[in-house]
Amino acid sequence: MGDSPENTDSPPWEETGEEQEEAQPSAAELEAAGQNSMFGDPEPATEPAPEPAPTPEPPADPDAEQAPPPVAAPAPETNQPYRVLARKYRPQTFAELIGQDAMVRTLANAIERDRLAHAFLMTGVRGVGKTSTARLIAKALNCIGPDGQGGPTINPCGQCEPCTAIAEGRHIDVIEMDAASHTGVDDVREIIEAVRYSAVSARYKIYIIDEVHMLSRNAFNALLKTLEEPPAHVKFLFATTEVEKLPVTVLSRTQRFDLRRIPAELLQNHFADVCSKEGVEAEAEALHIIANAAEGSVRDGLSILDQAIAHADMDEGGRVSAQRVRDMLGLADKSAQRRLLGNLLEGDAPALLAAVDEQYALGVEPLALMRGLMDLTHRVTLAQVSGAEPDVPTAEERAALGEFAERLTAAQLHRLWQLLLKGHEEVRQAPDPLVSAQMALLRVMHAADLPDPGKLARRIEELAERGPAPAAQSDGNVAAPANAPAASLDWEKLVEKIDASGQLRVAQMMRDWIRVIELSQGRLVYALADGISDDPGPELRDALYKLTGERWQIERGQGQGNPTLREQEAADQAAAEEKIREHPMVKATFEAFPDAEMLDPKENVARAGGSKWNR
Repeated sequence: MGDSPENTDSPPWEETGEEQEEAQPSAAELEAAGQNSMFGDPEPATEPAPEPAPTPEPPADPDAEQAPPPVAAPAPETNQPYRVLARKYRPQTFAELIGQDAMVRTLANAIERDRLAHAFLMTGVRGVGKTSTARLIAKALNCIGPDGQGGPTINPCGQCEPCTAIAEGRHIDVIEMDAASHTGVDDVREIIEAVRYSAVSARYKIYIIDEVHMLSRNAFNALLKTLEEPPAHVKFLFATTEVEKLPVTVLSRTQRFDLRRIPAELLQNHFADVCSKEGVEAEAEALHIIANAAEGSVRDGLSILDQAIAHADMDEGGRVSAQRVRDMLGLADKSAQRRLLGNLLEGDAPALLAAVDEQYALGVEPLALMRGLMDLTHRVTLAQVSGAEPDVPTAEERAALGEFAERLTAAQLHRLWQLLLKGHEEVRQAPDPLVSAQMALLRVMHAADLPDPGKLARRIEELAERGPAPAAQSDGNVAAPANAPAASLDWEKLVEKIDASGQLRVAQMMRDWIRVIELSQGRLVYALADGISDDPGPELRDALYKLTGERWQIERGQGQGNPTLREQEAADQAAAEEKIREHPMVKATFEAFPDAEMLDPKENVARAGGSKWNR
């Protein structure tokens, strides 16, 4: 029918099925075509061309023009975008998953014994491998091996079609859902409807739900029945950073794995391995700083390392140095921290303030400065408690921390920590962090002059055992007679005890009538105030007997004795009033207003101008 010599007698719609299958591209080819359309064709792998056999050159013709030498064609540039280290070095096998040995061992035993749960829950802080673990579990359950005959394994091959498709995020039977953007019942209803159908090409149909705590309460309730009794071909993998927000009914239906923070030493080794693969030279101290700043998160650490590599000086060969990392993170130099702590302990205020200003000028935030001093105090305390050398990278730092540990006592270190902690909170909330940091450090410095609470308690106990020192005689306007004892304070305390015992009338009489001539244990010699004729002796004797339980010798003596307590109070008030009148401003007031009166605050101030003063 056609003009083509390749045309056969059969019509085109009767071609064989094998020819149609060969004409259709595979899923991998379609995926590659989509990637190439977005990012450009990858650079093809070129094989060295065979060198042509040497041909005899014709004799040189002096009149002929020489042809220019051939110019090599420039290599085609790749258009693939740069992948950050956190994505480039995402673990592809359980062997590459660092710091989670307990979980890997549990999963390996479950796969080996064919005791796989139908739902897994991965929880932990950011960047410890929750989503990566979920993908690794999906690969482990669906791996078929390079020969296509393998079963579930803790060591997926990474070469078969399920492994490569899952790694590239395009497997049709591994569905990832972000619960932060799919929070409703309708999203969960789609899952419930889809679980009824078996997997298309994999062994298990796997649902990975990230940030599962963001699902609504109704969505959780809708998922409960399916989560409790899913079909045999379905597995659920949940990941969350806030496991406390999940309902208990969901937790009881899943097998939970708590992913731990990665230790700083393990992170440092991992970052060193990444740098070697990237061809980047990095100082060990710089990697140590990055590992501490990551706070147990691999993703955070790799992001900081990526930034540090870009921040490195090109004239130094792109070497990641500790000084550059400190400048990038706004951290204080450790030697500067040690000098600052030394100034603090020596009480050198000018040097302390100068060191703070110097660090602030270098870009160190006051909050980071306080945090660095707290960290230094913590390491000194640990070195003191352990008795061993501090675990620090340099010998200079080990010597300095050892000197601080020998110089300070445990009580001083704990007080220093408490003061720095309080200062850190003040700096965090202050409107001017620099001023707050300076005042907090000055307070810490001057707190060294204060007595230790333990020593202060022992000092108080010693003073209590020795008794108080005798009070010096105060100058008053009322002069006591020569034969009067200096025991008015003891008499006042005795009157207060009588008053406290409920004998109010006798206490008032002792306060207003009695002038003490002699007072000792069990003996009282007294005189009466002017105008008093009644003898209070019997009542005094009975009251003192009720108070002390012993018989007192009460006598009325000759002489004036000390003034009564009421007379002493009046004399003190008169002296205070006279002192006020001698004040220059008060004198000037009375000169301007001769008829003015000075009233006692306890008196009725209504005399000054009517009832309105009482309101």
